[in-house]
Amino acid sequence: MSARKSQKKTAAKRAGAAKSAEARAARSEIKQGVKHLEKSIDEIKRGLRKTEKVIEADARARIRSLRADARTQLDVLKAKQREARVEMKRVAAAAEGSWQEIKQAADAILAEARTTAASVVDRLRAAIER
Repeated sequence: MSARKSQKKTAAKRAGAAKSAEARAARSEIKQGVKHLEKSIDEIKRGLRKTEKVIEADARARIRSLRADARTQLDVLKAKQREARVEMKRVAAAAEGSWQEIKQAADAILAEARTTAASVVDRLRAAIER
């Protein structure tokens, strides 16, 4: 080792030996604080991972529920569509019947279908906004 490096090490050792008990205690407390902080950081990381897993599981469950609800509502809308088609065939076949009654029945079916469709769209938009 060079003489200069040797002098620096010796000076550092003397400085360490010359530290007061208060300085050594403060250094020890700081080291312990750093260790506690490290443990807290690890605990936060574990908590975040656990929370992410719970949130992801909840999101998957909500998606499954929304898909099931959407399928049900689509089935209802398809039934309304079939009903409207049947009504249109009935209109064509009943040329001598009351057009006004047939039109009112078809309007009611279509209005209900539009309301159902709007409700589905609103629920899906609300789910996206959450």
